[in-house]
Amino acid sequence: MALLDHDKTVQAVKHWVETSVIGLNLCPFAKREFLNQRIRFSVAEVNTEVQLLSVLKAELELLNNDEPLTETTLLIHPQVLQNFMDYNEFLDLADGLLVQMELEGIIQVASFHPDYQFAGTEPDDVENYSNRSPFPLLHLIKEQSLEYAIAHYPEPDKIPQRNIDLLKKLGKESMQTLFQSHLDSVDNG
Repeated sequence: MALLDHDKTVQAVKHWVETSVIGLNLCPFAKREFLNQRIRFSVAEVNTEVQLLSVLKAELELLNNDEPLTETTLLIHPQVLQNFMDYNEFLDLADGLLVQMELEGIIQVASFHPDYQFAGTEPDDVENYSNRSPFPLLHLIKEQSLEYAIAHYPEPDKIPQRNIDLLKKLGKESMQTLFQSHLDSVDNG
């Protein structure tokens, strides 16, 4: 796939948030932040993991100091960590950076990737689509906001199983079509 420009990359990710994350209610906490425009969509136009780590550090600093304008950041990095195994290993560096910056317990990093695969699943298992995004990205979340949302949501521990059940009901073909629509949205938007 050819690289998209900055605006089209953001457009594809916003489409994913609207139609999959919010539309399928995969994250019941996302709609409020999206509607209130408290999600920062940041594209890291970098080519190496070292450069991405530097951008991640800057985004963590910004999120930590941007109270209350931004509740969460989607750090999209379309040109680096295309391989899911490399991406998965990078998450240890991201967590290490949180510790180094003394942000552990303040901000957490959630993971989304076009080839996301949960441990114990096969690559084509439909439940993997709950964490599949149009591009590799790191989701930076203020833990205080997340804890508040979880405390005010009935049975939050049932969200993962509800998502798996929903995705299995929709089926792999439907999810593949929906996933492709995120990338196609840049041509129709």
